Amino acid sequence: MVSTFSHLDPLLQDLLLMLTDANDYDVIFQVGENQIIKECHANILKARSTYFKDALSTAELVNIKDNKIELKEPKISPIVFDIILKYIYTGEVDLTDSSDVDILELIVASDKMLLEELFEFAQDYLIISRSTWVQQNLQNLVLVLHTVFPITNCKKLQDYCVKSISDSQLFFNLENFLSLDESILYELLKRDDLLIEEINIWDYLIKWGIEQTTSLGSENNDKTKWNNENFEALKETLSQFIPLIRFSEISSADFFDKVRPYKAVIPTNIYEEAMEFHMKGTLTADTTILSPRIGTIPIESRIIKPELAYIIANWIDKKDAKAVRNKNNLRYKFNLLYRSSRDCLHFNAFRDKCENQGPCVILIKQRQTSNGIDPDDIWDSQPTWETDLNDDLWDVPAKTSRDIDLIGGWGVAPQYTSWNTDSIESDTSQQTSWDNLAEFQLKPAKNSTKIYGEYYSHKFTYNEWYSSTNNFIFSFANDHDIKNMKICRMNYDDVTTPYDDNVFSLGSTFRIVDTNTIYVKNSYYNDTNVISSGVTMLFPKEIEVFKITKEQ
Repeated sequence: MVSTFSHLDPLLQDLLLMLTDANDYDVIFQVGENQIIKECHANILKARSTYFKDALSTAELVNIKDNKIELKEPKISPIVFDIILKYIYTGEVDLTDSSDVDILELIVASDKMLLEELFEFAQDYLIISRSTWVQQNLQNLVLVLHTVFPITNCKKLQDYCVKSISDSQLFFNLENFLSLDESILYELLKRDDLLIEEINIWDYLIKWGIEQTTSLGSENNDKTKWNNENFEALKETLSQFIPLIRFSEISSADFFDKVRPYKAVIPTNIYEEAMEFHMKGTLTADTTILSPRIGTIPIESRIIKPELAYIIANWIDKKDAKAVRNKNNLRYKFNLLYRSSRDCLHFNAFRDKCENQGPCVILIKQRQTSNGIDPDDIWDSQPTWETDLNDDLWDVPAKTSRDIDLIGGWGVAPQYTSWNTDSIESDTSQQTSWDNLAEFQLKPAKNSTKIYGEYYSHKFTYNEWYSSTNNFIFSFANDHDIKNMKICRMNYDDVTTPYDDNVFSLGSTFRIVDTNTIYVKNSYYNDTNVISSGVTMLFPKEIEVFKITKEQ
């Protein structure tokens, strides 16, 4: 027989009975505007909440009458206070029949009373179970924002609300936008995923600033009638917001027509940098102007971040990489099919996971040296076997070839005339063994963090691949690159090409042949921009394949 016994239900029922039918209470709360009476027990309150422990133990905070402690909570409604008391006495919460406004009030009250578990539960419940109420009506969204932004600990709900606004220009057209709290506006404008045209953001900011400036407002919003003091006052109002504007994302015409007239409110250094960009088309390396905004699409990737998935989605739609995607655009979902570190880097593993799946995005992250040394740190020089080519320094495949190419690691590049592996040619007259490898110069990759990829618009099959002008190859300088990305679209359409069973095609450009090598052939793209012409092999650190589906 077990030596322990636990039966909580009767205990919780008894504690609840103490609350609902108290005759030995020693605390009286006056709750809400009408001061509804709630009777409680000091010991239970102090045991469950440090807020009540401090309040009930501080003489100047309490009023004792007839041996009963009297406290007032005028800003908490009786309904919400009942939820809190039940939680304190029993640990149970049921918000099924609670109104949305009551749940919002519960979040504020539980934060004040330091009831962390209740606070987190109420946030999650509003986000998950009452998301319709928050998102369907923008006025509700404004109410939630104004309610939770003063609460430091309410980061989860704050981020949820701001994210809900990020792709909704309608929010900025609300009448009460002009009275939006400056802390909320600041959080919005600093986001990189605020998916509104930058010139519109500028226009909204100017309107908000005018309304917030005492000497201006709706009665004095004609800038042609302003004096220097008016411009200075607006500059003071907007001082923390101007650095958040991406002036390089505003067209030169809009900059001239809509930004230049407010030159007086923009710090001189920022204005001069923006002017230089619109005159020369470039930003200095030490510019204070922020990078362009870019949206995000969720992706379970170890290779790229969600911002790059957003760019790929735009490329799939044949849009500019940074084009704003609003709620009317197609929504794409990136479903992970294959990951080499999880599923094994072998064409059979790839086939098992990806055959007859598509369309897909393939991502390839290059391999670095086994001891962590970046190949970029190695000079393009004559290495010696003892110093530069020992097994401890490099990952060396046991192969021979007349070409060497280093792509985030290093290896050999066999010459071939077609995708059929039977056609891979070997020139023995120029073939070199590993013993004489030092005769060759290493060709380091210019960027060992570079990421290659391809969008394959058809389904993967084991014996053929399909060319289409919807296909494209691309590269990113790193996992968050939004400046140095490159893309090349396929030149051929509606062509099917067979290949043998000993390999598996990662689209039309990359093919797995053995356990550590990807052969590269991008001739169907006539490309020398995304992949350098001398690159014929990749030695990947990670490969991921995502099936692209359209969300309903």
